[in-house]
Amino acid sequence: MITFLIGIAILIGGYFTYGKFVERIFGPDNRNTPAVQNPDGVDRMVLPHWKNVLIQLLNIAGIGPVIGVILGIKFGAIVFILLPIGNVFGGAVHDYFSGMISMRNNGVNVPALSRKFLGNGPSKVVIALISVALLLVGAVFTNTPAALINTPILAGSAVSPTLFWIAVAVIFAYYFASTFFPIDKIIGRIYPVFGGLLILASLGILIGIAPQLGTLDEICFSDIASNFTQHPAHQPIIPMLFVTIACGIISGFHSTQSPLVARTEKTEHTGRQTFYGMMIVEGLIGMIWAAGGMFIYHHMPELITGASGVKVLSELVSTVIPFAPISILVVVGVIILAITSGDTSLRSLRLTIAELTGMDQTSVKNRLILTVPMFTLCAVIIFWSNLNPEGFNILWNYFSWSNQLMAVCSLCVAVVYLRCKKKNFWVALIPCLFMAFITSDYILWVSPENLKGAPVGFGLNYNVALVIAAIAAIVLVTLLCRRGKKLSQKSDFNPDHWE
Repeated sequence: MITFLIGIAILIGGYFTYGKFVERIFGPDNRNTPAVQNPDGVDRMVLPHWKNVLIQLLNIAGIGPVIGVILGIKFGAIVFILLPIGNVFGGAVHDYFSGMISMRNNGVNVPALSRKFLGNGPSKVVIALISVALLLVGAVFTNTPAALINTPILAGSAVSPTLFWIAVAVIFAYYFASTFFPIDKIIGRIYPVFGGLLILASLGILIGIAPQLGTLDEICFSDIASNFTQHPAHQPIIPMLFVTIACGIISGFHSTQSPLVARTEKTEHTGRQTFYGMMIVEGLIGMIWAAGGMFIYHHMPELITGASGVKVLSELVSTVIPFAPISILVVVGVIILAITSGDTSLRSLRLTIAELTGMDQTSVKNRLILTVPMFTLCAVIIFWSNLNPEGFNILWNYFSWSNQLMAVCSLCVAVVYLRCKKKNFWVALIPCLFMAFITSDYILWVSPENLKGAPVGFGLNYNVALVIAAIAAIVLVTLLCRRGKKLSQKSDFNPDHWE
């Protein structure tokens, strides 16, 4: 329990110390935000700050801080320390700059920002990567909540493939509505209710496992190396932990969501609460579910090998909350986590394509032109992923590493932005360097031969992959620093104005 409580303290203390430090570096001021200066009645409009906070939390808190950490806690008690440290110094920094740089540039998305700060060539890679990743998010976050609906806790004896596909159809229809209609018509109205359910679900698990907190594993100080070799399938912490626990530590998906709220904030001064603060809250949610995962693996050790994340979650909820109405509420809260990330992922994709093509989104016709093909392609991916038992696992694996590549892309923009403004760019450069190393190492090392069930990668020797990944990461941040310095010398370049 001591390790768990230390992690909680790191998260809370980090918000009030490092969060303020990052805010001072950026320097929010009283300039007009996109919602004030360029309202369009669809995506750019002022929403109450309390709504923006809940929207941001629900946008970023997908199934990662629940199922991701349930799977990630297999690495042992070291997760209770690595998760909050990564969150404070990496994920929250990533989310803050993703939102604030977008707010300074009329609320545009990372692909458009990458074209401005990274150049035309690199931005094409970013655009392709993020577009594919957002489609994968939409597919993954349709499959998972539908699978949770089709579990004994909610469906009882009615569990069946038919129920799964009905759930898929209903969720997909909602996604279409939330992607197509103005942000205040769907998202702005129902997210406060969803936010309340999310908080109740997490509190329910915390209360349920509270008597068992004293049984949680602690970090072993007598043999430090043993803390890094506890995964039952012998997965290495580098890079696997930081791909498995994306949303609790750092997630590139968040960089596609922060601009949605950047378009609806009234003032820059609330940015630390909205962007940095909600990532901290997501970290706290992740810590609760990580503790729950550790408990259920102790209680039912057969789950630690082979059981899916949905299966483990179902067993956890039914074990710690035997009272059916409350356990149903908790599972509904998790379903909401997934749905409220899937809907805004596809909305972000619509806006990204619109920004790059110049299509006015106040027009119903233009929104339909973009939305219908997107959903058709996403539906094909969902159908394909359910054709065979391994389809979803393959989809999840590719989503996981593409998600972390998105984080690298967003941090690249932040490094160049800060460097060209001659500000402390190290706060973004260090997490950028680390995540570039993690994603490069994963792609170079991973393969079905090196890791059972993994996607196709280069399959290099582990140590060779580490060396090449380190070199690649250093080269990348060196180029970013040079790019930022070059832009700082251009008299006609304004990092805080969107042309």
